[in-house]
Amino acid sequence: MKNNAIRFAVLSLIACAQTSHAQAQSATATAPAGSANPPSSVLQTITVTEGSDKEQYRQSRSSSATRTDTPLQELPQSVQVVSRQLMDDLHATRLDDVLPYVSGVARQNNFGGLWDNYSVRGFSGNENGGLNILWNGFASNRGYSPPRDVANVERIDFLKGPSAALYGSSEPGGTLNVVTKKPQFKAANALDLSIGSNDFYRSAIDSTGALGNNVAYRLNAAAESKGGSRDNVRSKREFVAPAFTWLLGNHTTLNYEAEFLRQIAPMDRGIVAVNGRLDALPASRFLGEPNDGNLKMDNQNHQLTLEHQISEQWHLRTGVFHKQGTLDGYSTEASSLRADNATLWRQRRYRDFSWHDTSLQAEIGGKFDTGGIGHEILTGVEADRMTLDQRLLRINPSAGAPYAIDVNNPLYGQPQPTPPANTDTAERQTSTALFLQDQISLAQRWRLLAGVRFDSFRSTLDNRRLGTSARQDKSASSPRLGLTYLATPSVSLYASIGKSFRPNSGSDSGGNAFSPETARAAEAGLKYESSDQLAGATLAVFNITKRNVLTVDPVNTSYSIAAGEVRSRGVELDFNGKFARHWRVTGNLAYTDAAVTRDNTLAVGARLINVPRTSGSLLAVYEDVDVRAAPMAWAAAPAMSAHAPAMPEAASCCRLT
Repeated sequence: MKNNAIRFAVLSLIACAQTSHAQAQSATATAPAGSANPPSSVLQTITVTEGSDKEQYRQSRSSSATRTDTPLQELPQSVQVVSRQLMDDLHATRLDDVLPYVSGVARQNNFGGLWDNYSVRGFSGNENGGLNILWNGFASNRGYSPPRDVANVERIDFLKGPSAALYGSSEPGGTLNVVTKKPQFKAANALDLSIGSNDFYRSAIDSTGALGNNVAYRLNAAAESKGGSRDNVRSKREFVAPAFTWLLGNHTTLNYEAEFLRQIAPMDRGIVAVNGRLDALPASRFLGEPNDGNLKMDNQNHQLTLEHQISEQWHLRTGVFHKQGTLDGYSTEASSLRADNATLWRQRRYRDFSWHDTSLQAEIGGKFDTGGIGHEILTGVEADRMTLDQRLLRINPSAGAPYAIDVNNPLYGQPQPTPPANTDTAERQTSTALFLQDQISLAQRWRLLAGVRFDSFRSTLDNRRLGTSARQDKSASSPRLGLTYLATPSVSLYASIGKSFRPNSGSDSGGNAFSPETARAAEAGLKYESSDQLAGATLAVFNITKRNVLTVDPVNTSYSIAAGEVRSRGVELDFNGKFARHWRVTGNLAYTDAAVTRDNTLAVGARLINVPRTSGSLLAVYEDVDVRAAPMAWAAAPAMSAHAPAMPEAASCCRLT
């Protein structure tokens, strides 16, 4: 559980809309004794049955990997889905809580909890922004983003390997797509209250229902306050996520979703190692400065999509996404521990960052046959524009002004130095793209996936402090090809190859923009799914090489050049499912050999930072479904989700989890 928090109390209240007495007669509900036709204010009991997608760890289909609804068994890549049920069982509140339950995923430096940062198959992307995170198919973490809250998340799809053929700039190890809960036309409401260790308090609501015959809403909100294992560290966050669905006709749907998140917390970069030992200081020791106050992050996302079913075989989808946010505040951070192993020199910083990111998407897809060969075509265009303004004030310690603290006996409240300007930049990025994909049914048991995307991107980085500017105008093509053999209804084998790219920010000593990183990846594997689709496993092997990684310029060590190369290869096993009536199980094992193969300063063969060679996890949950399924007014059950089992329209109920 996050921060060792013990789930003290969780209360979920579900209210279902009443309908006519005729509908009530056919509903699976029981009325109080002696009441032939109970009024709507009377609490009725219902029978909660098992078997919904919500109660499973195993998901059989996903639209993230291909932008079409495709069985996972037919995909020529490893796709691991973290379901809402797994998030509920983990009592997850952050994306970070679920990372250990997907193979090959490792946490990276998150700058004291400022944002999410992790690697997949050894690759973590930008050191500040992390690798690519999608929000319902739109790139959502350009610029900066506070740690993602999962209050409004229905599932999280981990797409292993390159996804550039559909989503453009990304890391070759994998991409993550966060799929949010959708509005429902049946009324349902849930309240979640949590109390945990380290003064953890959280409340969350989930409400959905109809606003008319053609409009439905959903509202997710959460408020959280918590301390931590470190002294003088306390954080707060507020999260609101409204969503609306309009049925514009029999074949047209308009969806709007938004997220508003505010996080307030001091910078906490942890403790320092003394004589090479991290346990030399108590974990509660705070080495910053309480008088700095908090760093504040405000972030908001808006997404509007229009979906139209042209015919039974063809569909059209368009969408626009906008994100904006700010980060500002002071922090005191460790610089160097002196020779006495007690005096820590510190630096003081002030950050003032802001960003705006807008993306447009339009796609058309359809199915047809040519000479007995089935095709599912998808083609589309995408354009985006991102601005990022960064102003950083920083003062480094010196012999005359060390701004020091004794790590063994810290005394706070000393005079704070005023940091001078260090960074003042304005970055502008624009890009356009065209993608094409064909899922081909070659025969009853063979599936071929072919796709390619063409990106053209331009960036400008203006250094307002130095009066310089770096520009780049590049293009990239990202193909992928995969083949799947459906050996039996339960077993499939696959192989795939693909390319990816990611632009490098900044410039070299001559003011020239860096060439983008490029990568090639190959993957092969075996998938198993039980006949009832409640359990399955994926075994994958992969080999990835990435070039044009930034490394130190050997001529001018104050600058970098795009000349490094890294390689990652390994084996991954993921398994999950529901077994018998009572057990839900998920687990994974991974071997990842991620190392430097060419660099000017790092030794060839040096391992990539914070990437474990071997890793794994196992979670088993036992639930007494017989007790939960018994007719009663209060029954143990998972919290509500967009795919909760349909409840009788004449029933109202309460559920306790």
